[in-house]
Amino acid sequence: MTSPVQAQPAEVVFPALGTTAVLLVADPHEVGVAEGVLRDELAAIDLACSRFRADSEISRVNLAAGSPVRVGPRFAEAVEAGLRAAELTGGAVDPTVGRAVIALGYDRTFASVRPEDARPLPVFRPAPGWRRIAWDRRTSILRLPPHTSLDLGATAKALAADRAARRAAAAAGCGVVVNLGGDLAVAGPAPEGGWRIALADDHSRPRPGRDPVVTVTAGALATSGVRVRTWRRGGRTVHHIVDPATGEPAAPVWRTVTVAAATCVDANAASTAAIVRGHAAADWLRGTGLPARLVAADGQVLRLGGWPPDDFDSPDGGPR
Repeated sequence: MTSPVQAQPAEVVFPALGTTAVLLVADPHEVGVAEGVLRDELAAIDLACSRFRADSEISRVNLAAGSPVRVGPRFAEAVEAGLRAAELTGGAVDPTVGRAVIALGYDRTFASVRPEDARPLPVFRPAPGWRRIAWDRRTSILRLPPHTSLDLGATAKALAADRAARRAAAAAGCGVVVNLGGDLAVAGPAPEGGWRIALADDHSRPRPGRDPVVTVTAGALATSGVRVRTWRRGGRTVHHIVDPATGEPAAPVWRTVTVAAATCVDANAASTAAIVRGHAAADWLRGTGLPARLVAADGQVLRLGGWPPDDFDSPDGGPR
């Protein structure tokens, strides 16, 4: 997962959305302002889109599947981001995979998922399909197909990163980086030399001097992978990225995929779609023109779209 290398002394790290939030602020005097904005955005997206809260808007929508529901502006924005991701990825990222994810055992926060579940694997079924969602932007009325559950995990966290970075930079009057468990957005003027961002399989366990580092001055990065959010079910290792076409976990062709894009939502949609597409991911990514770095299960690295050769920082933060 993407993990910021500290470029300025103003850094805040705290748990959020079942992962870790990291905030870097170019002007250390403005870190409090930027942090307040980030926490506000995280609270709003959690209340709108968390499957693990009975009082969230997504829980209300899922309970009403088959009937029209009027939704609020934050959830409406998240729905539109999810539908756009589905369209751009040809359905490889589909918000109607909720029931498939729940059937695998990811029906609670990941920290509470049983690492060893002896129950047999569920019968895998294709997702109902994003095109069956009825959405009226003018009235903010949403209707899911019957027996459908939304899961906006592939886009809601990235949307929060985009919104928080943009708002925090405006409020603080300086450059910021917001990283939410590998969904990373940059806004405002970057410090001299740019932000140094380390790429790791696990954002919470970076390996200084061993993980490649890229320099980012604007836009966003997102990393999707199948090595961190895994558990055992019926004797098989499964993970949280579901192929909508089958309803089962995507084949682990790629260990991680990192994509750069103008927004974190687009970067995350592309990186998730690449995991789902497996062997077909490279050709699809070439068609998007987005810079990408794919790490195969055996550790081989494929760089596309002008992604630079791997560079590394030494453990003390200097180049080597």
